[in-house]
Amino acid sequence: MTLKYDVLVIGGGHAGCEAATAAANMGAQTLLVTMDMNKIAQMSCNPAVGGIAKGQIVREIDALGGQMGLITDATTIQFRMLNRSKGPAMWSPRAQCDRELFIKKWRETLDRTENLDIWQDTAEELLVENGEAVGIRTIWGAEIFAKSIIITAGTFLNGLMHVGARQVEGGRMAEPAVRHFTESITRHGIRSARMKTGTPVRIDKRSVHFEEMERQDGDTGQYGFSYLSEKQHLNKLPCWICYTNTDVHKILMERIGESPLYNGQIESIGPRYCPSVETKLVTFPERERHLLFLEPEGENTNEMYLNGFSSSMPIDAQIEALRKIPAFREVKVYRPGYAIEYDFFDPTQLNHSLQSKVVRGLFFAGQVNGTTGYEEAAGQGLVAGVNAALHAGAAGCGETASETFFQMHRDESYIGVLIDDLVTKGVDEPYRMFTSRAEYRILLRQDDADSRLTEKAYTLGIAKKDRHDRWMEKKQHIERIVSFCETTSAKPGEINSRLEQLGTTPLHNNCKIAELVARPQLQLQQLAEIIPSLREVLDKPSNRKEEICEAAEIRIKYKGYIERERLVAEKMHRLEEIKIKGHFDYEKLTQISIEARQKLSRINPETLAQASRIPGVSPSDINALLVLAGR
Repeated sequence: MTLKYDVLVIGGGHAGCEAATAAANMGAQTLLVTMDMNKIAQMSCNPAVGGIAKGQIVREIDALGGQMGLITDATTIQFRMLNRSKGPAMWSPRAQCDRELFIKKWRETLDRTENLDIWQDTAEELLVENGEAVGIRTIWGAEIFAKSIIITAGTFLNGLMHVGARQVEGGRMAEPAVRHFTESITRHGIRSARMKTGTPVRIDKRSVHFEEMERQDGDTGQYGFSYLSEKQHLNKLPCWICYTNTDVHKILMERIGESPLYNGQIESIGPRYCPSVETKLVTFPERERHLLFLEPEGENTNEMYLNGFSSSMPIDAQIEALRKIPAFREVKVYRPGYAIEYDFFDPTQLNHSLQSKVVRGLFFAGQVNGTTGYEEAAGQGLVAGVNAALHAGAAGCGETASETFFQMHRDESYIGVLIDDLVTKGVDEPYRMFTSRAEYRILLRQDDADSRLTEKAYTLGIAKKDRHDRWMEKKQHIERIVSFCETTSAKPGEINSRLEQLGTTPLHNNCKIAELVARPQLQLQQLAEIIPSLREVLDKPSNRKEEICEAAEIRIKYKGYIERERLVAEKMHRLEEIKIKGHFDYEKLTQISIEARQKLSRINPETLAQASRIPGVSPSDINALLVLAGR
C-alpha cells in the first residue's frame, strides 16, 4: 500500500503532535504516524507542564498558534507561578496535569484538525533518493511518501530500559522499541549517539501517610498558559513535600554497585539537571537529605509520581529505601523507576529550520535532537512543522515557500535560544532550557510572548483569526493602561496618606502615575484603590483583567531595563545580518585559530552572529572574519 502527503510526521509525542497540527493548520496535507493512537502525547515522566524557562516556552507555543497551552489549561489540577519572589524575567508558570485527560484532549485536537490524518504503525526504513528524503517504509510494509518528513521519535530508537541488572528493549515501560530505523538514517551520513534518561517509582496514594508530609497548594486566580482558554472546573489537588534521610542513603549506597549507572551497564550520559537519586548521593555525599515532591497523576486515580526519586536501582532496593521515609513506611508501588538509553542525532547537522544539512526535506524535532522535556520537544515540533510545510510548498504558504523558512532569533523567544544552542553548540548531555541560557531574558518574559510572536504567527498562518483578535484586544488594553499612567498625574493631597500607609515616600508635587508604579513598594491594583480614574481604566477589559494589569505594570515598572536590553539585542542583529555561509573555506584561513577552523568547518554557520556563539571561536576570530567579510 502507498500513501502520499505533503508532510509526514513520525512519532506521536509532544514534538510530533505540535509538528503535525502546525503543518496541517498551514494547509499541508499531513500524516502523523504513531505506534499507539491511545497514547498520543503521553507524559512519559512527570505529568506536569512548564516550570523554570519551560513555562515561557509553553506561552510562546501558545502565542504561535500551538496547542500545548490550551490542552494544559483544560487538564490542570494545580497551577503555580514559580519565582514570584524574583523579577518578572524569572517568573515561570507550571501546571500539574491529569495524565489521562491530557492524552484525551490531544487526541480530540488532532481529530478535529483539518488536513491531518493519523496512521498507527512503526517506521522501519527512511527512503532517500538523490540526497532527498522522500518517504518511509513501515514494519507492516506500507510505503508512505511525502515532500517533507519530520522525525520526532523520542526515546524509542533502539530504546533499552534498565532496572538493576535487568535490561528490556523498549521506548517506554511496556512499549516496544523501534529497531533498524536509526541505521536507515545514519547510512546517509547523519551522525547518531546514545543518551540516557530516567523516571521515578509510581506510588499508590492509599499506602501513604500524608500526615508525615508538608502540603503544597497551588495558586488561585485566573492564571493559565493560554489567553484563549476558558475557565475549567477540575478539582485543584495539592502536592506533598518530604525528604530522604540518612537511612535511605545508607541502603542505596550499600547497593550502589547494582546500579546500572555505576557498574558499567549504562555508558551514555544522563541529564545533569534531573539526576537520579543515586547520582545525587554520589555527587553530594555530605548532604543528609534530598527534597522529594509527591504529585498526583490525575483527578480520579490513586497513582502518584515521586518527583526527585528517579532511579534504576533494583526493585527491592528502591522499595526498601523508600520505606525508611516515615510517609512511605508502608508504601505500595505500581511500578519501579527505571533508566532508558536511546539514540539521538547530532543537532549541529541541522539548519535553524531544523532541516538536515545532509538530507534535504528531512527534519528532526524533540529528544532525537538531544533535548529533554516535553516543552522543549513541543517548541521544536512547532518550528519543524512550520518549516516542513514551507518546504513542501503547502497551500497558503506562497509560491516561494520552499526557498524560505521560519526562524526566531535569540531575542525573540526561548524556542529561538533553544534551537540556536542546539545547531550551534551541539549537545554532550540531554539539553534542558533554563532562564540563564537566554542573554535577553528581560525581553523573553512569560507575560509578553504574544506581543513578540502572535502577529508573526498570524502572518504565517499558524495562529488563526480568533487568537490574533484576542491579542489585538489585549494589546489595546495594555497600551491604554500604560498611556494613561504616563500622561495622568496624581495629586499629593489626594493620595499621600495612603502612600505612607503603603510604606513609601509621600509626594511634594504632582507626579505621573507611571512614576509611582515604578516604585518597588507599589502595584497598579493598590494605586487603583486610591485613584478612581485609574480604577476605571483597569476595569475596562472584559476578561483576563489580572493578566492584562500585570503585563501593563511590568512594562511600566521595568521600562528602563527593557529598553536597554532591546538596544543590546539590536546591536547583535547587525552581526546576524552578515551572512557568511558558503563564503569561506575555513581550513585555509590562517588568520583564525586552528580550533576555530575546525569548529567553523564542522558547523558551517549561517551568520557571523551564529559563528560568535560556537564554543572555541574567540572574539579575535570573529574580528578576523568581520575584516575578511568586508573584503
